Amino acid sequence: MNDERIEEIVTKFLLNTCRLRPQFSGPAVDSAIYCAFVATAPVLNEKETDLIPLTTGSVAEFYIEPMLPHVGDIDVMYHHSTELAIPRGHAPPTQLPDEFHNYVEVYEITDSHLPGYVYLQLRYLLTECVDDKKYNAVEYDRNCYLLNRRCRVDAGDMHGPAIVEVNPPFELSFDRVYCVRCLVWPSQAVDWPSRHRNYSWPDSATVDRVVNNGCDVVGVAHRQCRQHEWMGERQFRLSFSRAEIILINSWMPVQQIVYHMLRVLMKNEPLTGSADNSEAGKLSNYHIKTLMLWACELKPTIWWTGDLNLVRICVQLLHTLAVWLTKAQCPHYFVSNCNLVYSYFNLEMISSRLTSISKSWLSSWFVNNYIRKCSELCPRNV
Repeated sequence: MNDERIEEIVTKFLLNTCRLRPQFSGPAVDSAIYCAFVATAPVLNEKETDLIPLTTGSVAEFYIEPMLPHVGDIDVMYHHSTELAIPRGHAPPTQLPDEFHNYVEVYEITDSHLPGYVYLQLRYLLTECVDDKKYNAVEYDRNCYLLNRRCRVDAGDMHGPAIVEVNPPFELSFDRVYCVRCLVWPSQAVDWPSRHRNYSWPDSATVDRVVNNGCDVVGVAHRQCRQHEWMGERQFRLSFSRAEIILINSWMPVQQIVYHMLRVLMKNEPLTGSADNSEAGKLSNYHIKTLMLWACELKPTIWWTGDLNLVRICVQLLHTLAVWLTKAQCPHYFVSNCNLVYSYFNLEMISSRLTSISKSWLSSWFVNNYIRKCSELCPRNV
């Protein structure tokens, strides 16, 4: 069988088996139950504080349901009803959504020396007026910074900013991430909404939705700063999970399928420069997500749909990632001066492996590692 025929088989198989996800899929239901658990859980030493959860990650991003499971865990972010972040120099809000308490601490987002990583300095105390439901602000004059680890408990293993929990009878584990809500689009990504886009993705309505949803700030320090006595406890990272959910759900089905294929490949063929399976030198799902977001913005629709060949698309995207690594540049999709490639990556080795991936190799890989696994799930008469 020639290579083009195998590429055609892989393409048709993925297109025919990646259906629209049922509204009440197993992971979606489990996530809703877990969010309800988080929302009703008491907060230690803070009786009047509520936890506001949000499902993120693959459960929220994918509207397709591949034949092979594509959800490895369930990601839930949560913020406190008594905390809020605002960009530096931004006026304190006078009105807040109903989810916030009548007493709110407002933290100003200040830059660190590393793009995408920030500190949260307490600037205002908001108190809601009973008469008109507006908030009055009192400026806080002490040099007080929020600690990024103050809400962590010994409830499970830590993975970056997430607490990993296994809760029977749920089949999947949960990654629970504490964050501080920011209702305003951050100044660190100020150029994202207005930058020039040749192919009108995302469109203006989607851009408006993204900007109006603001962002979050999650409690984790940069790898270089985690051992630093002061920065290690006070550094936060900007999170654009809300924006990513909106953007990925606006993709065409073929783009979601390609994203799924690249994630499967990365999970089963880890392109890492370290001898062990540690974080150092390892490409992550976030690199693939970033690659896809840029491709959806920079490629015309015909590139995705004309003479449709999923293997070709995946190979070209992996080669683009190889070029980025050769240049030691993986540009953050939202923060223009943030680079997602670090000095501890074995760039030459990873780039070489990506460059060596051909359509022939990748199509055979999906036949052997994806389609054959799917066939094991079928009844004997199929």
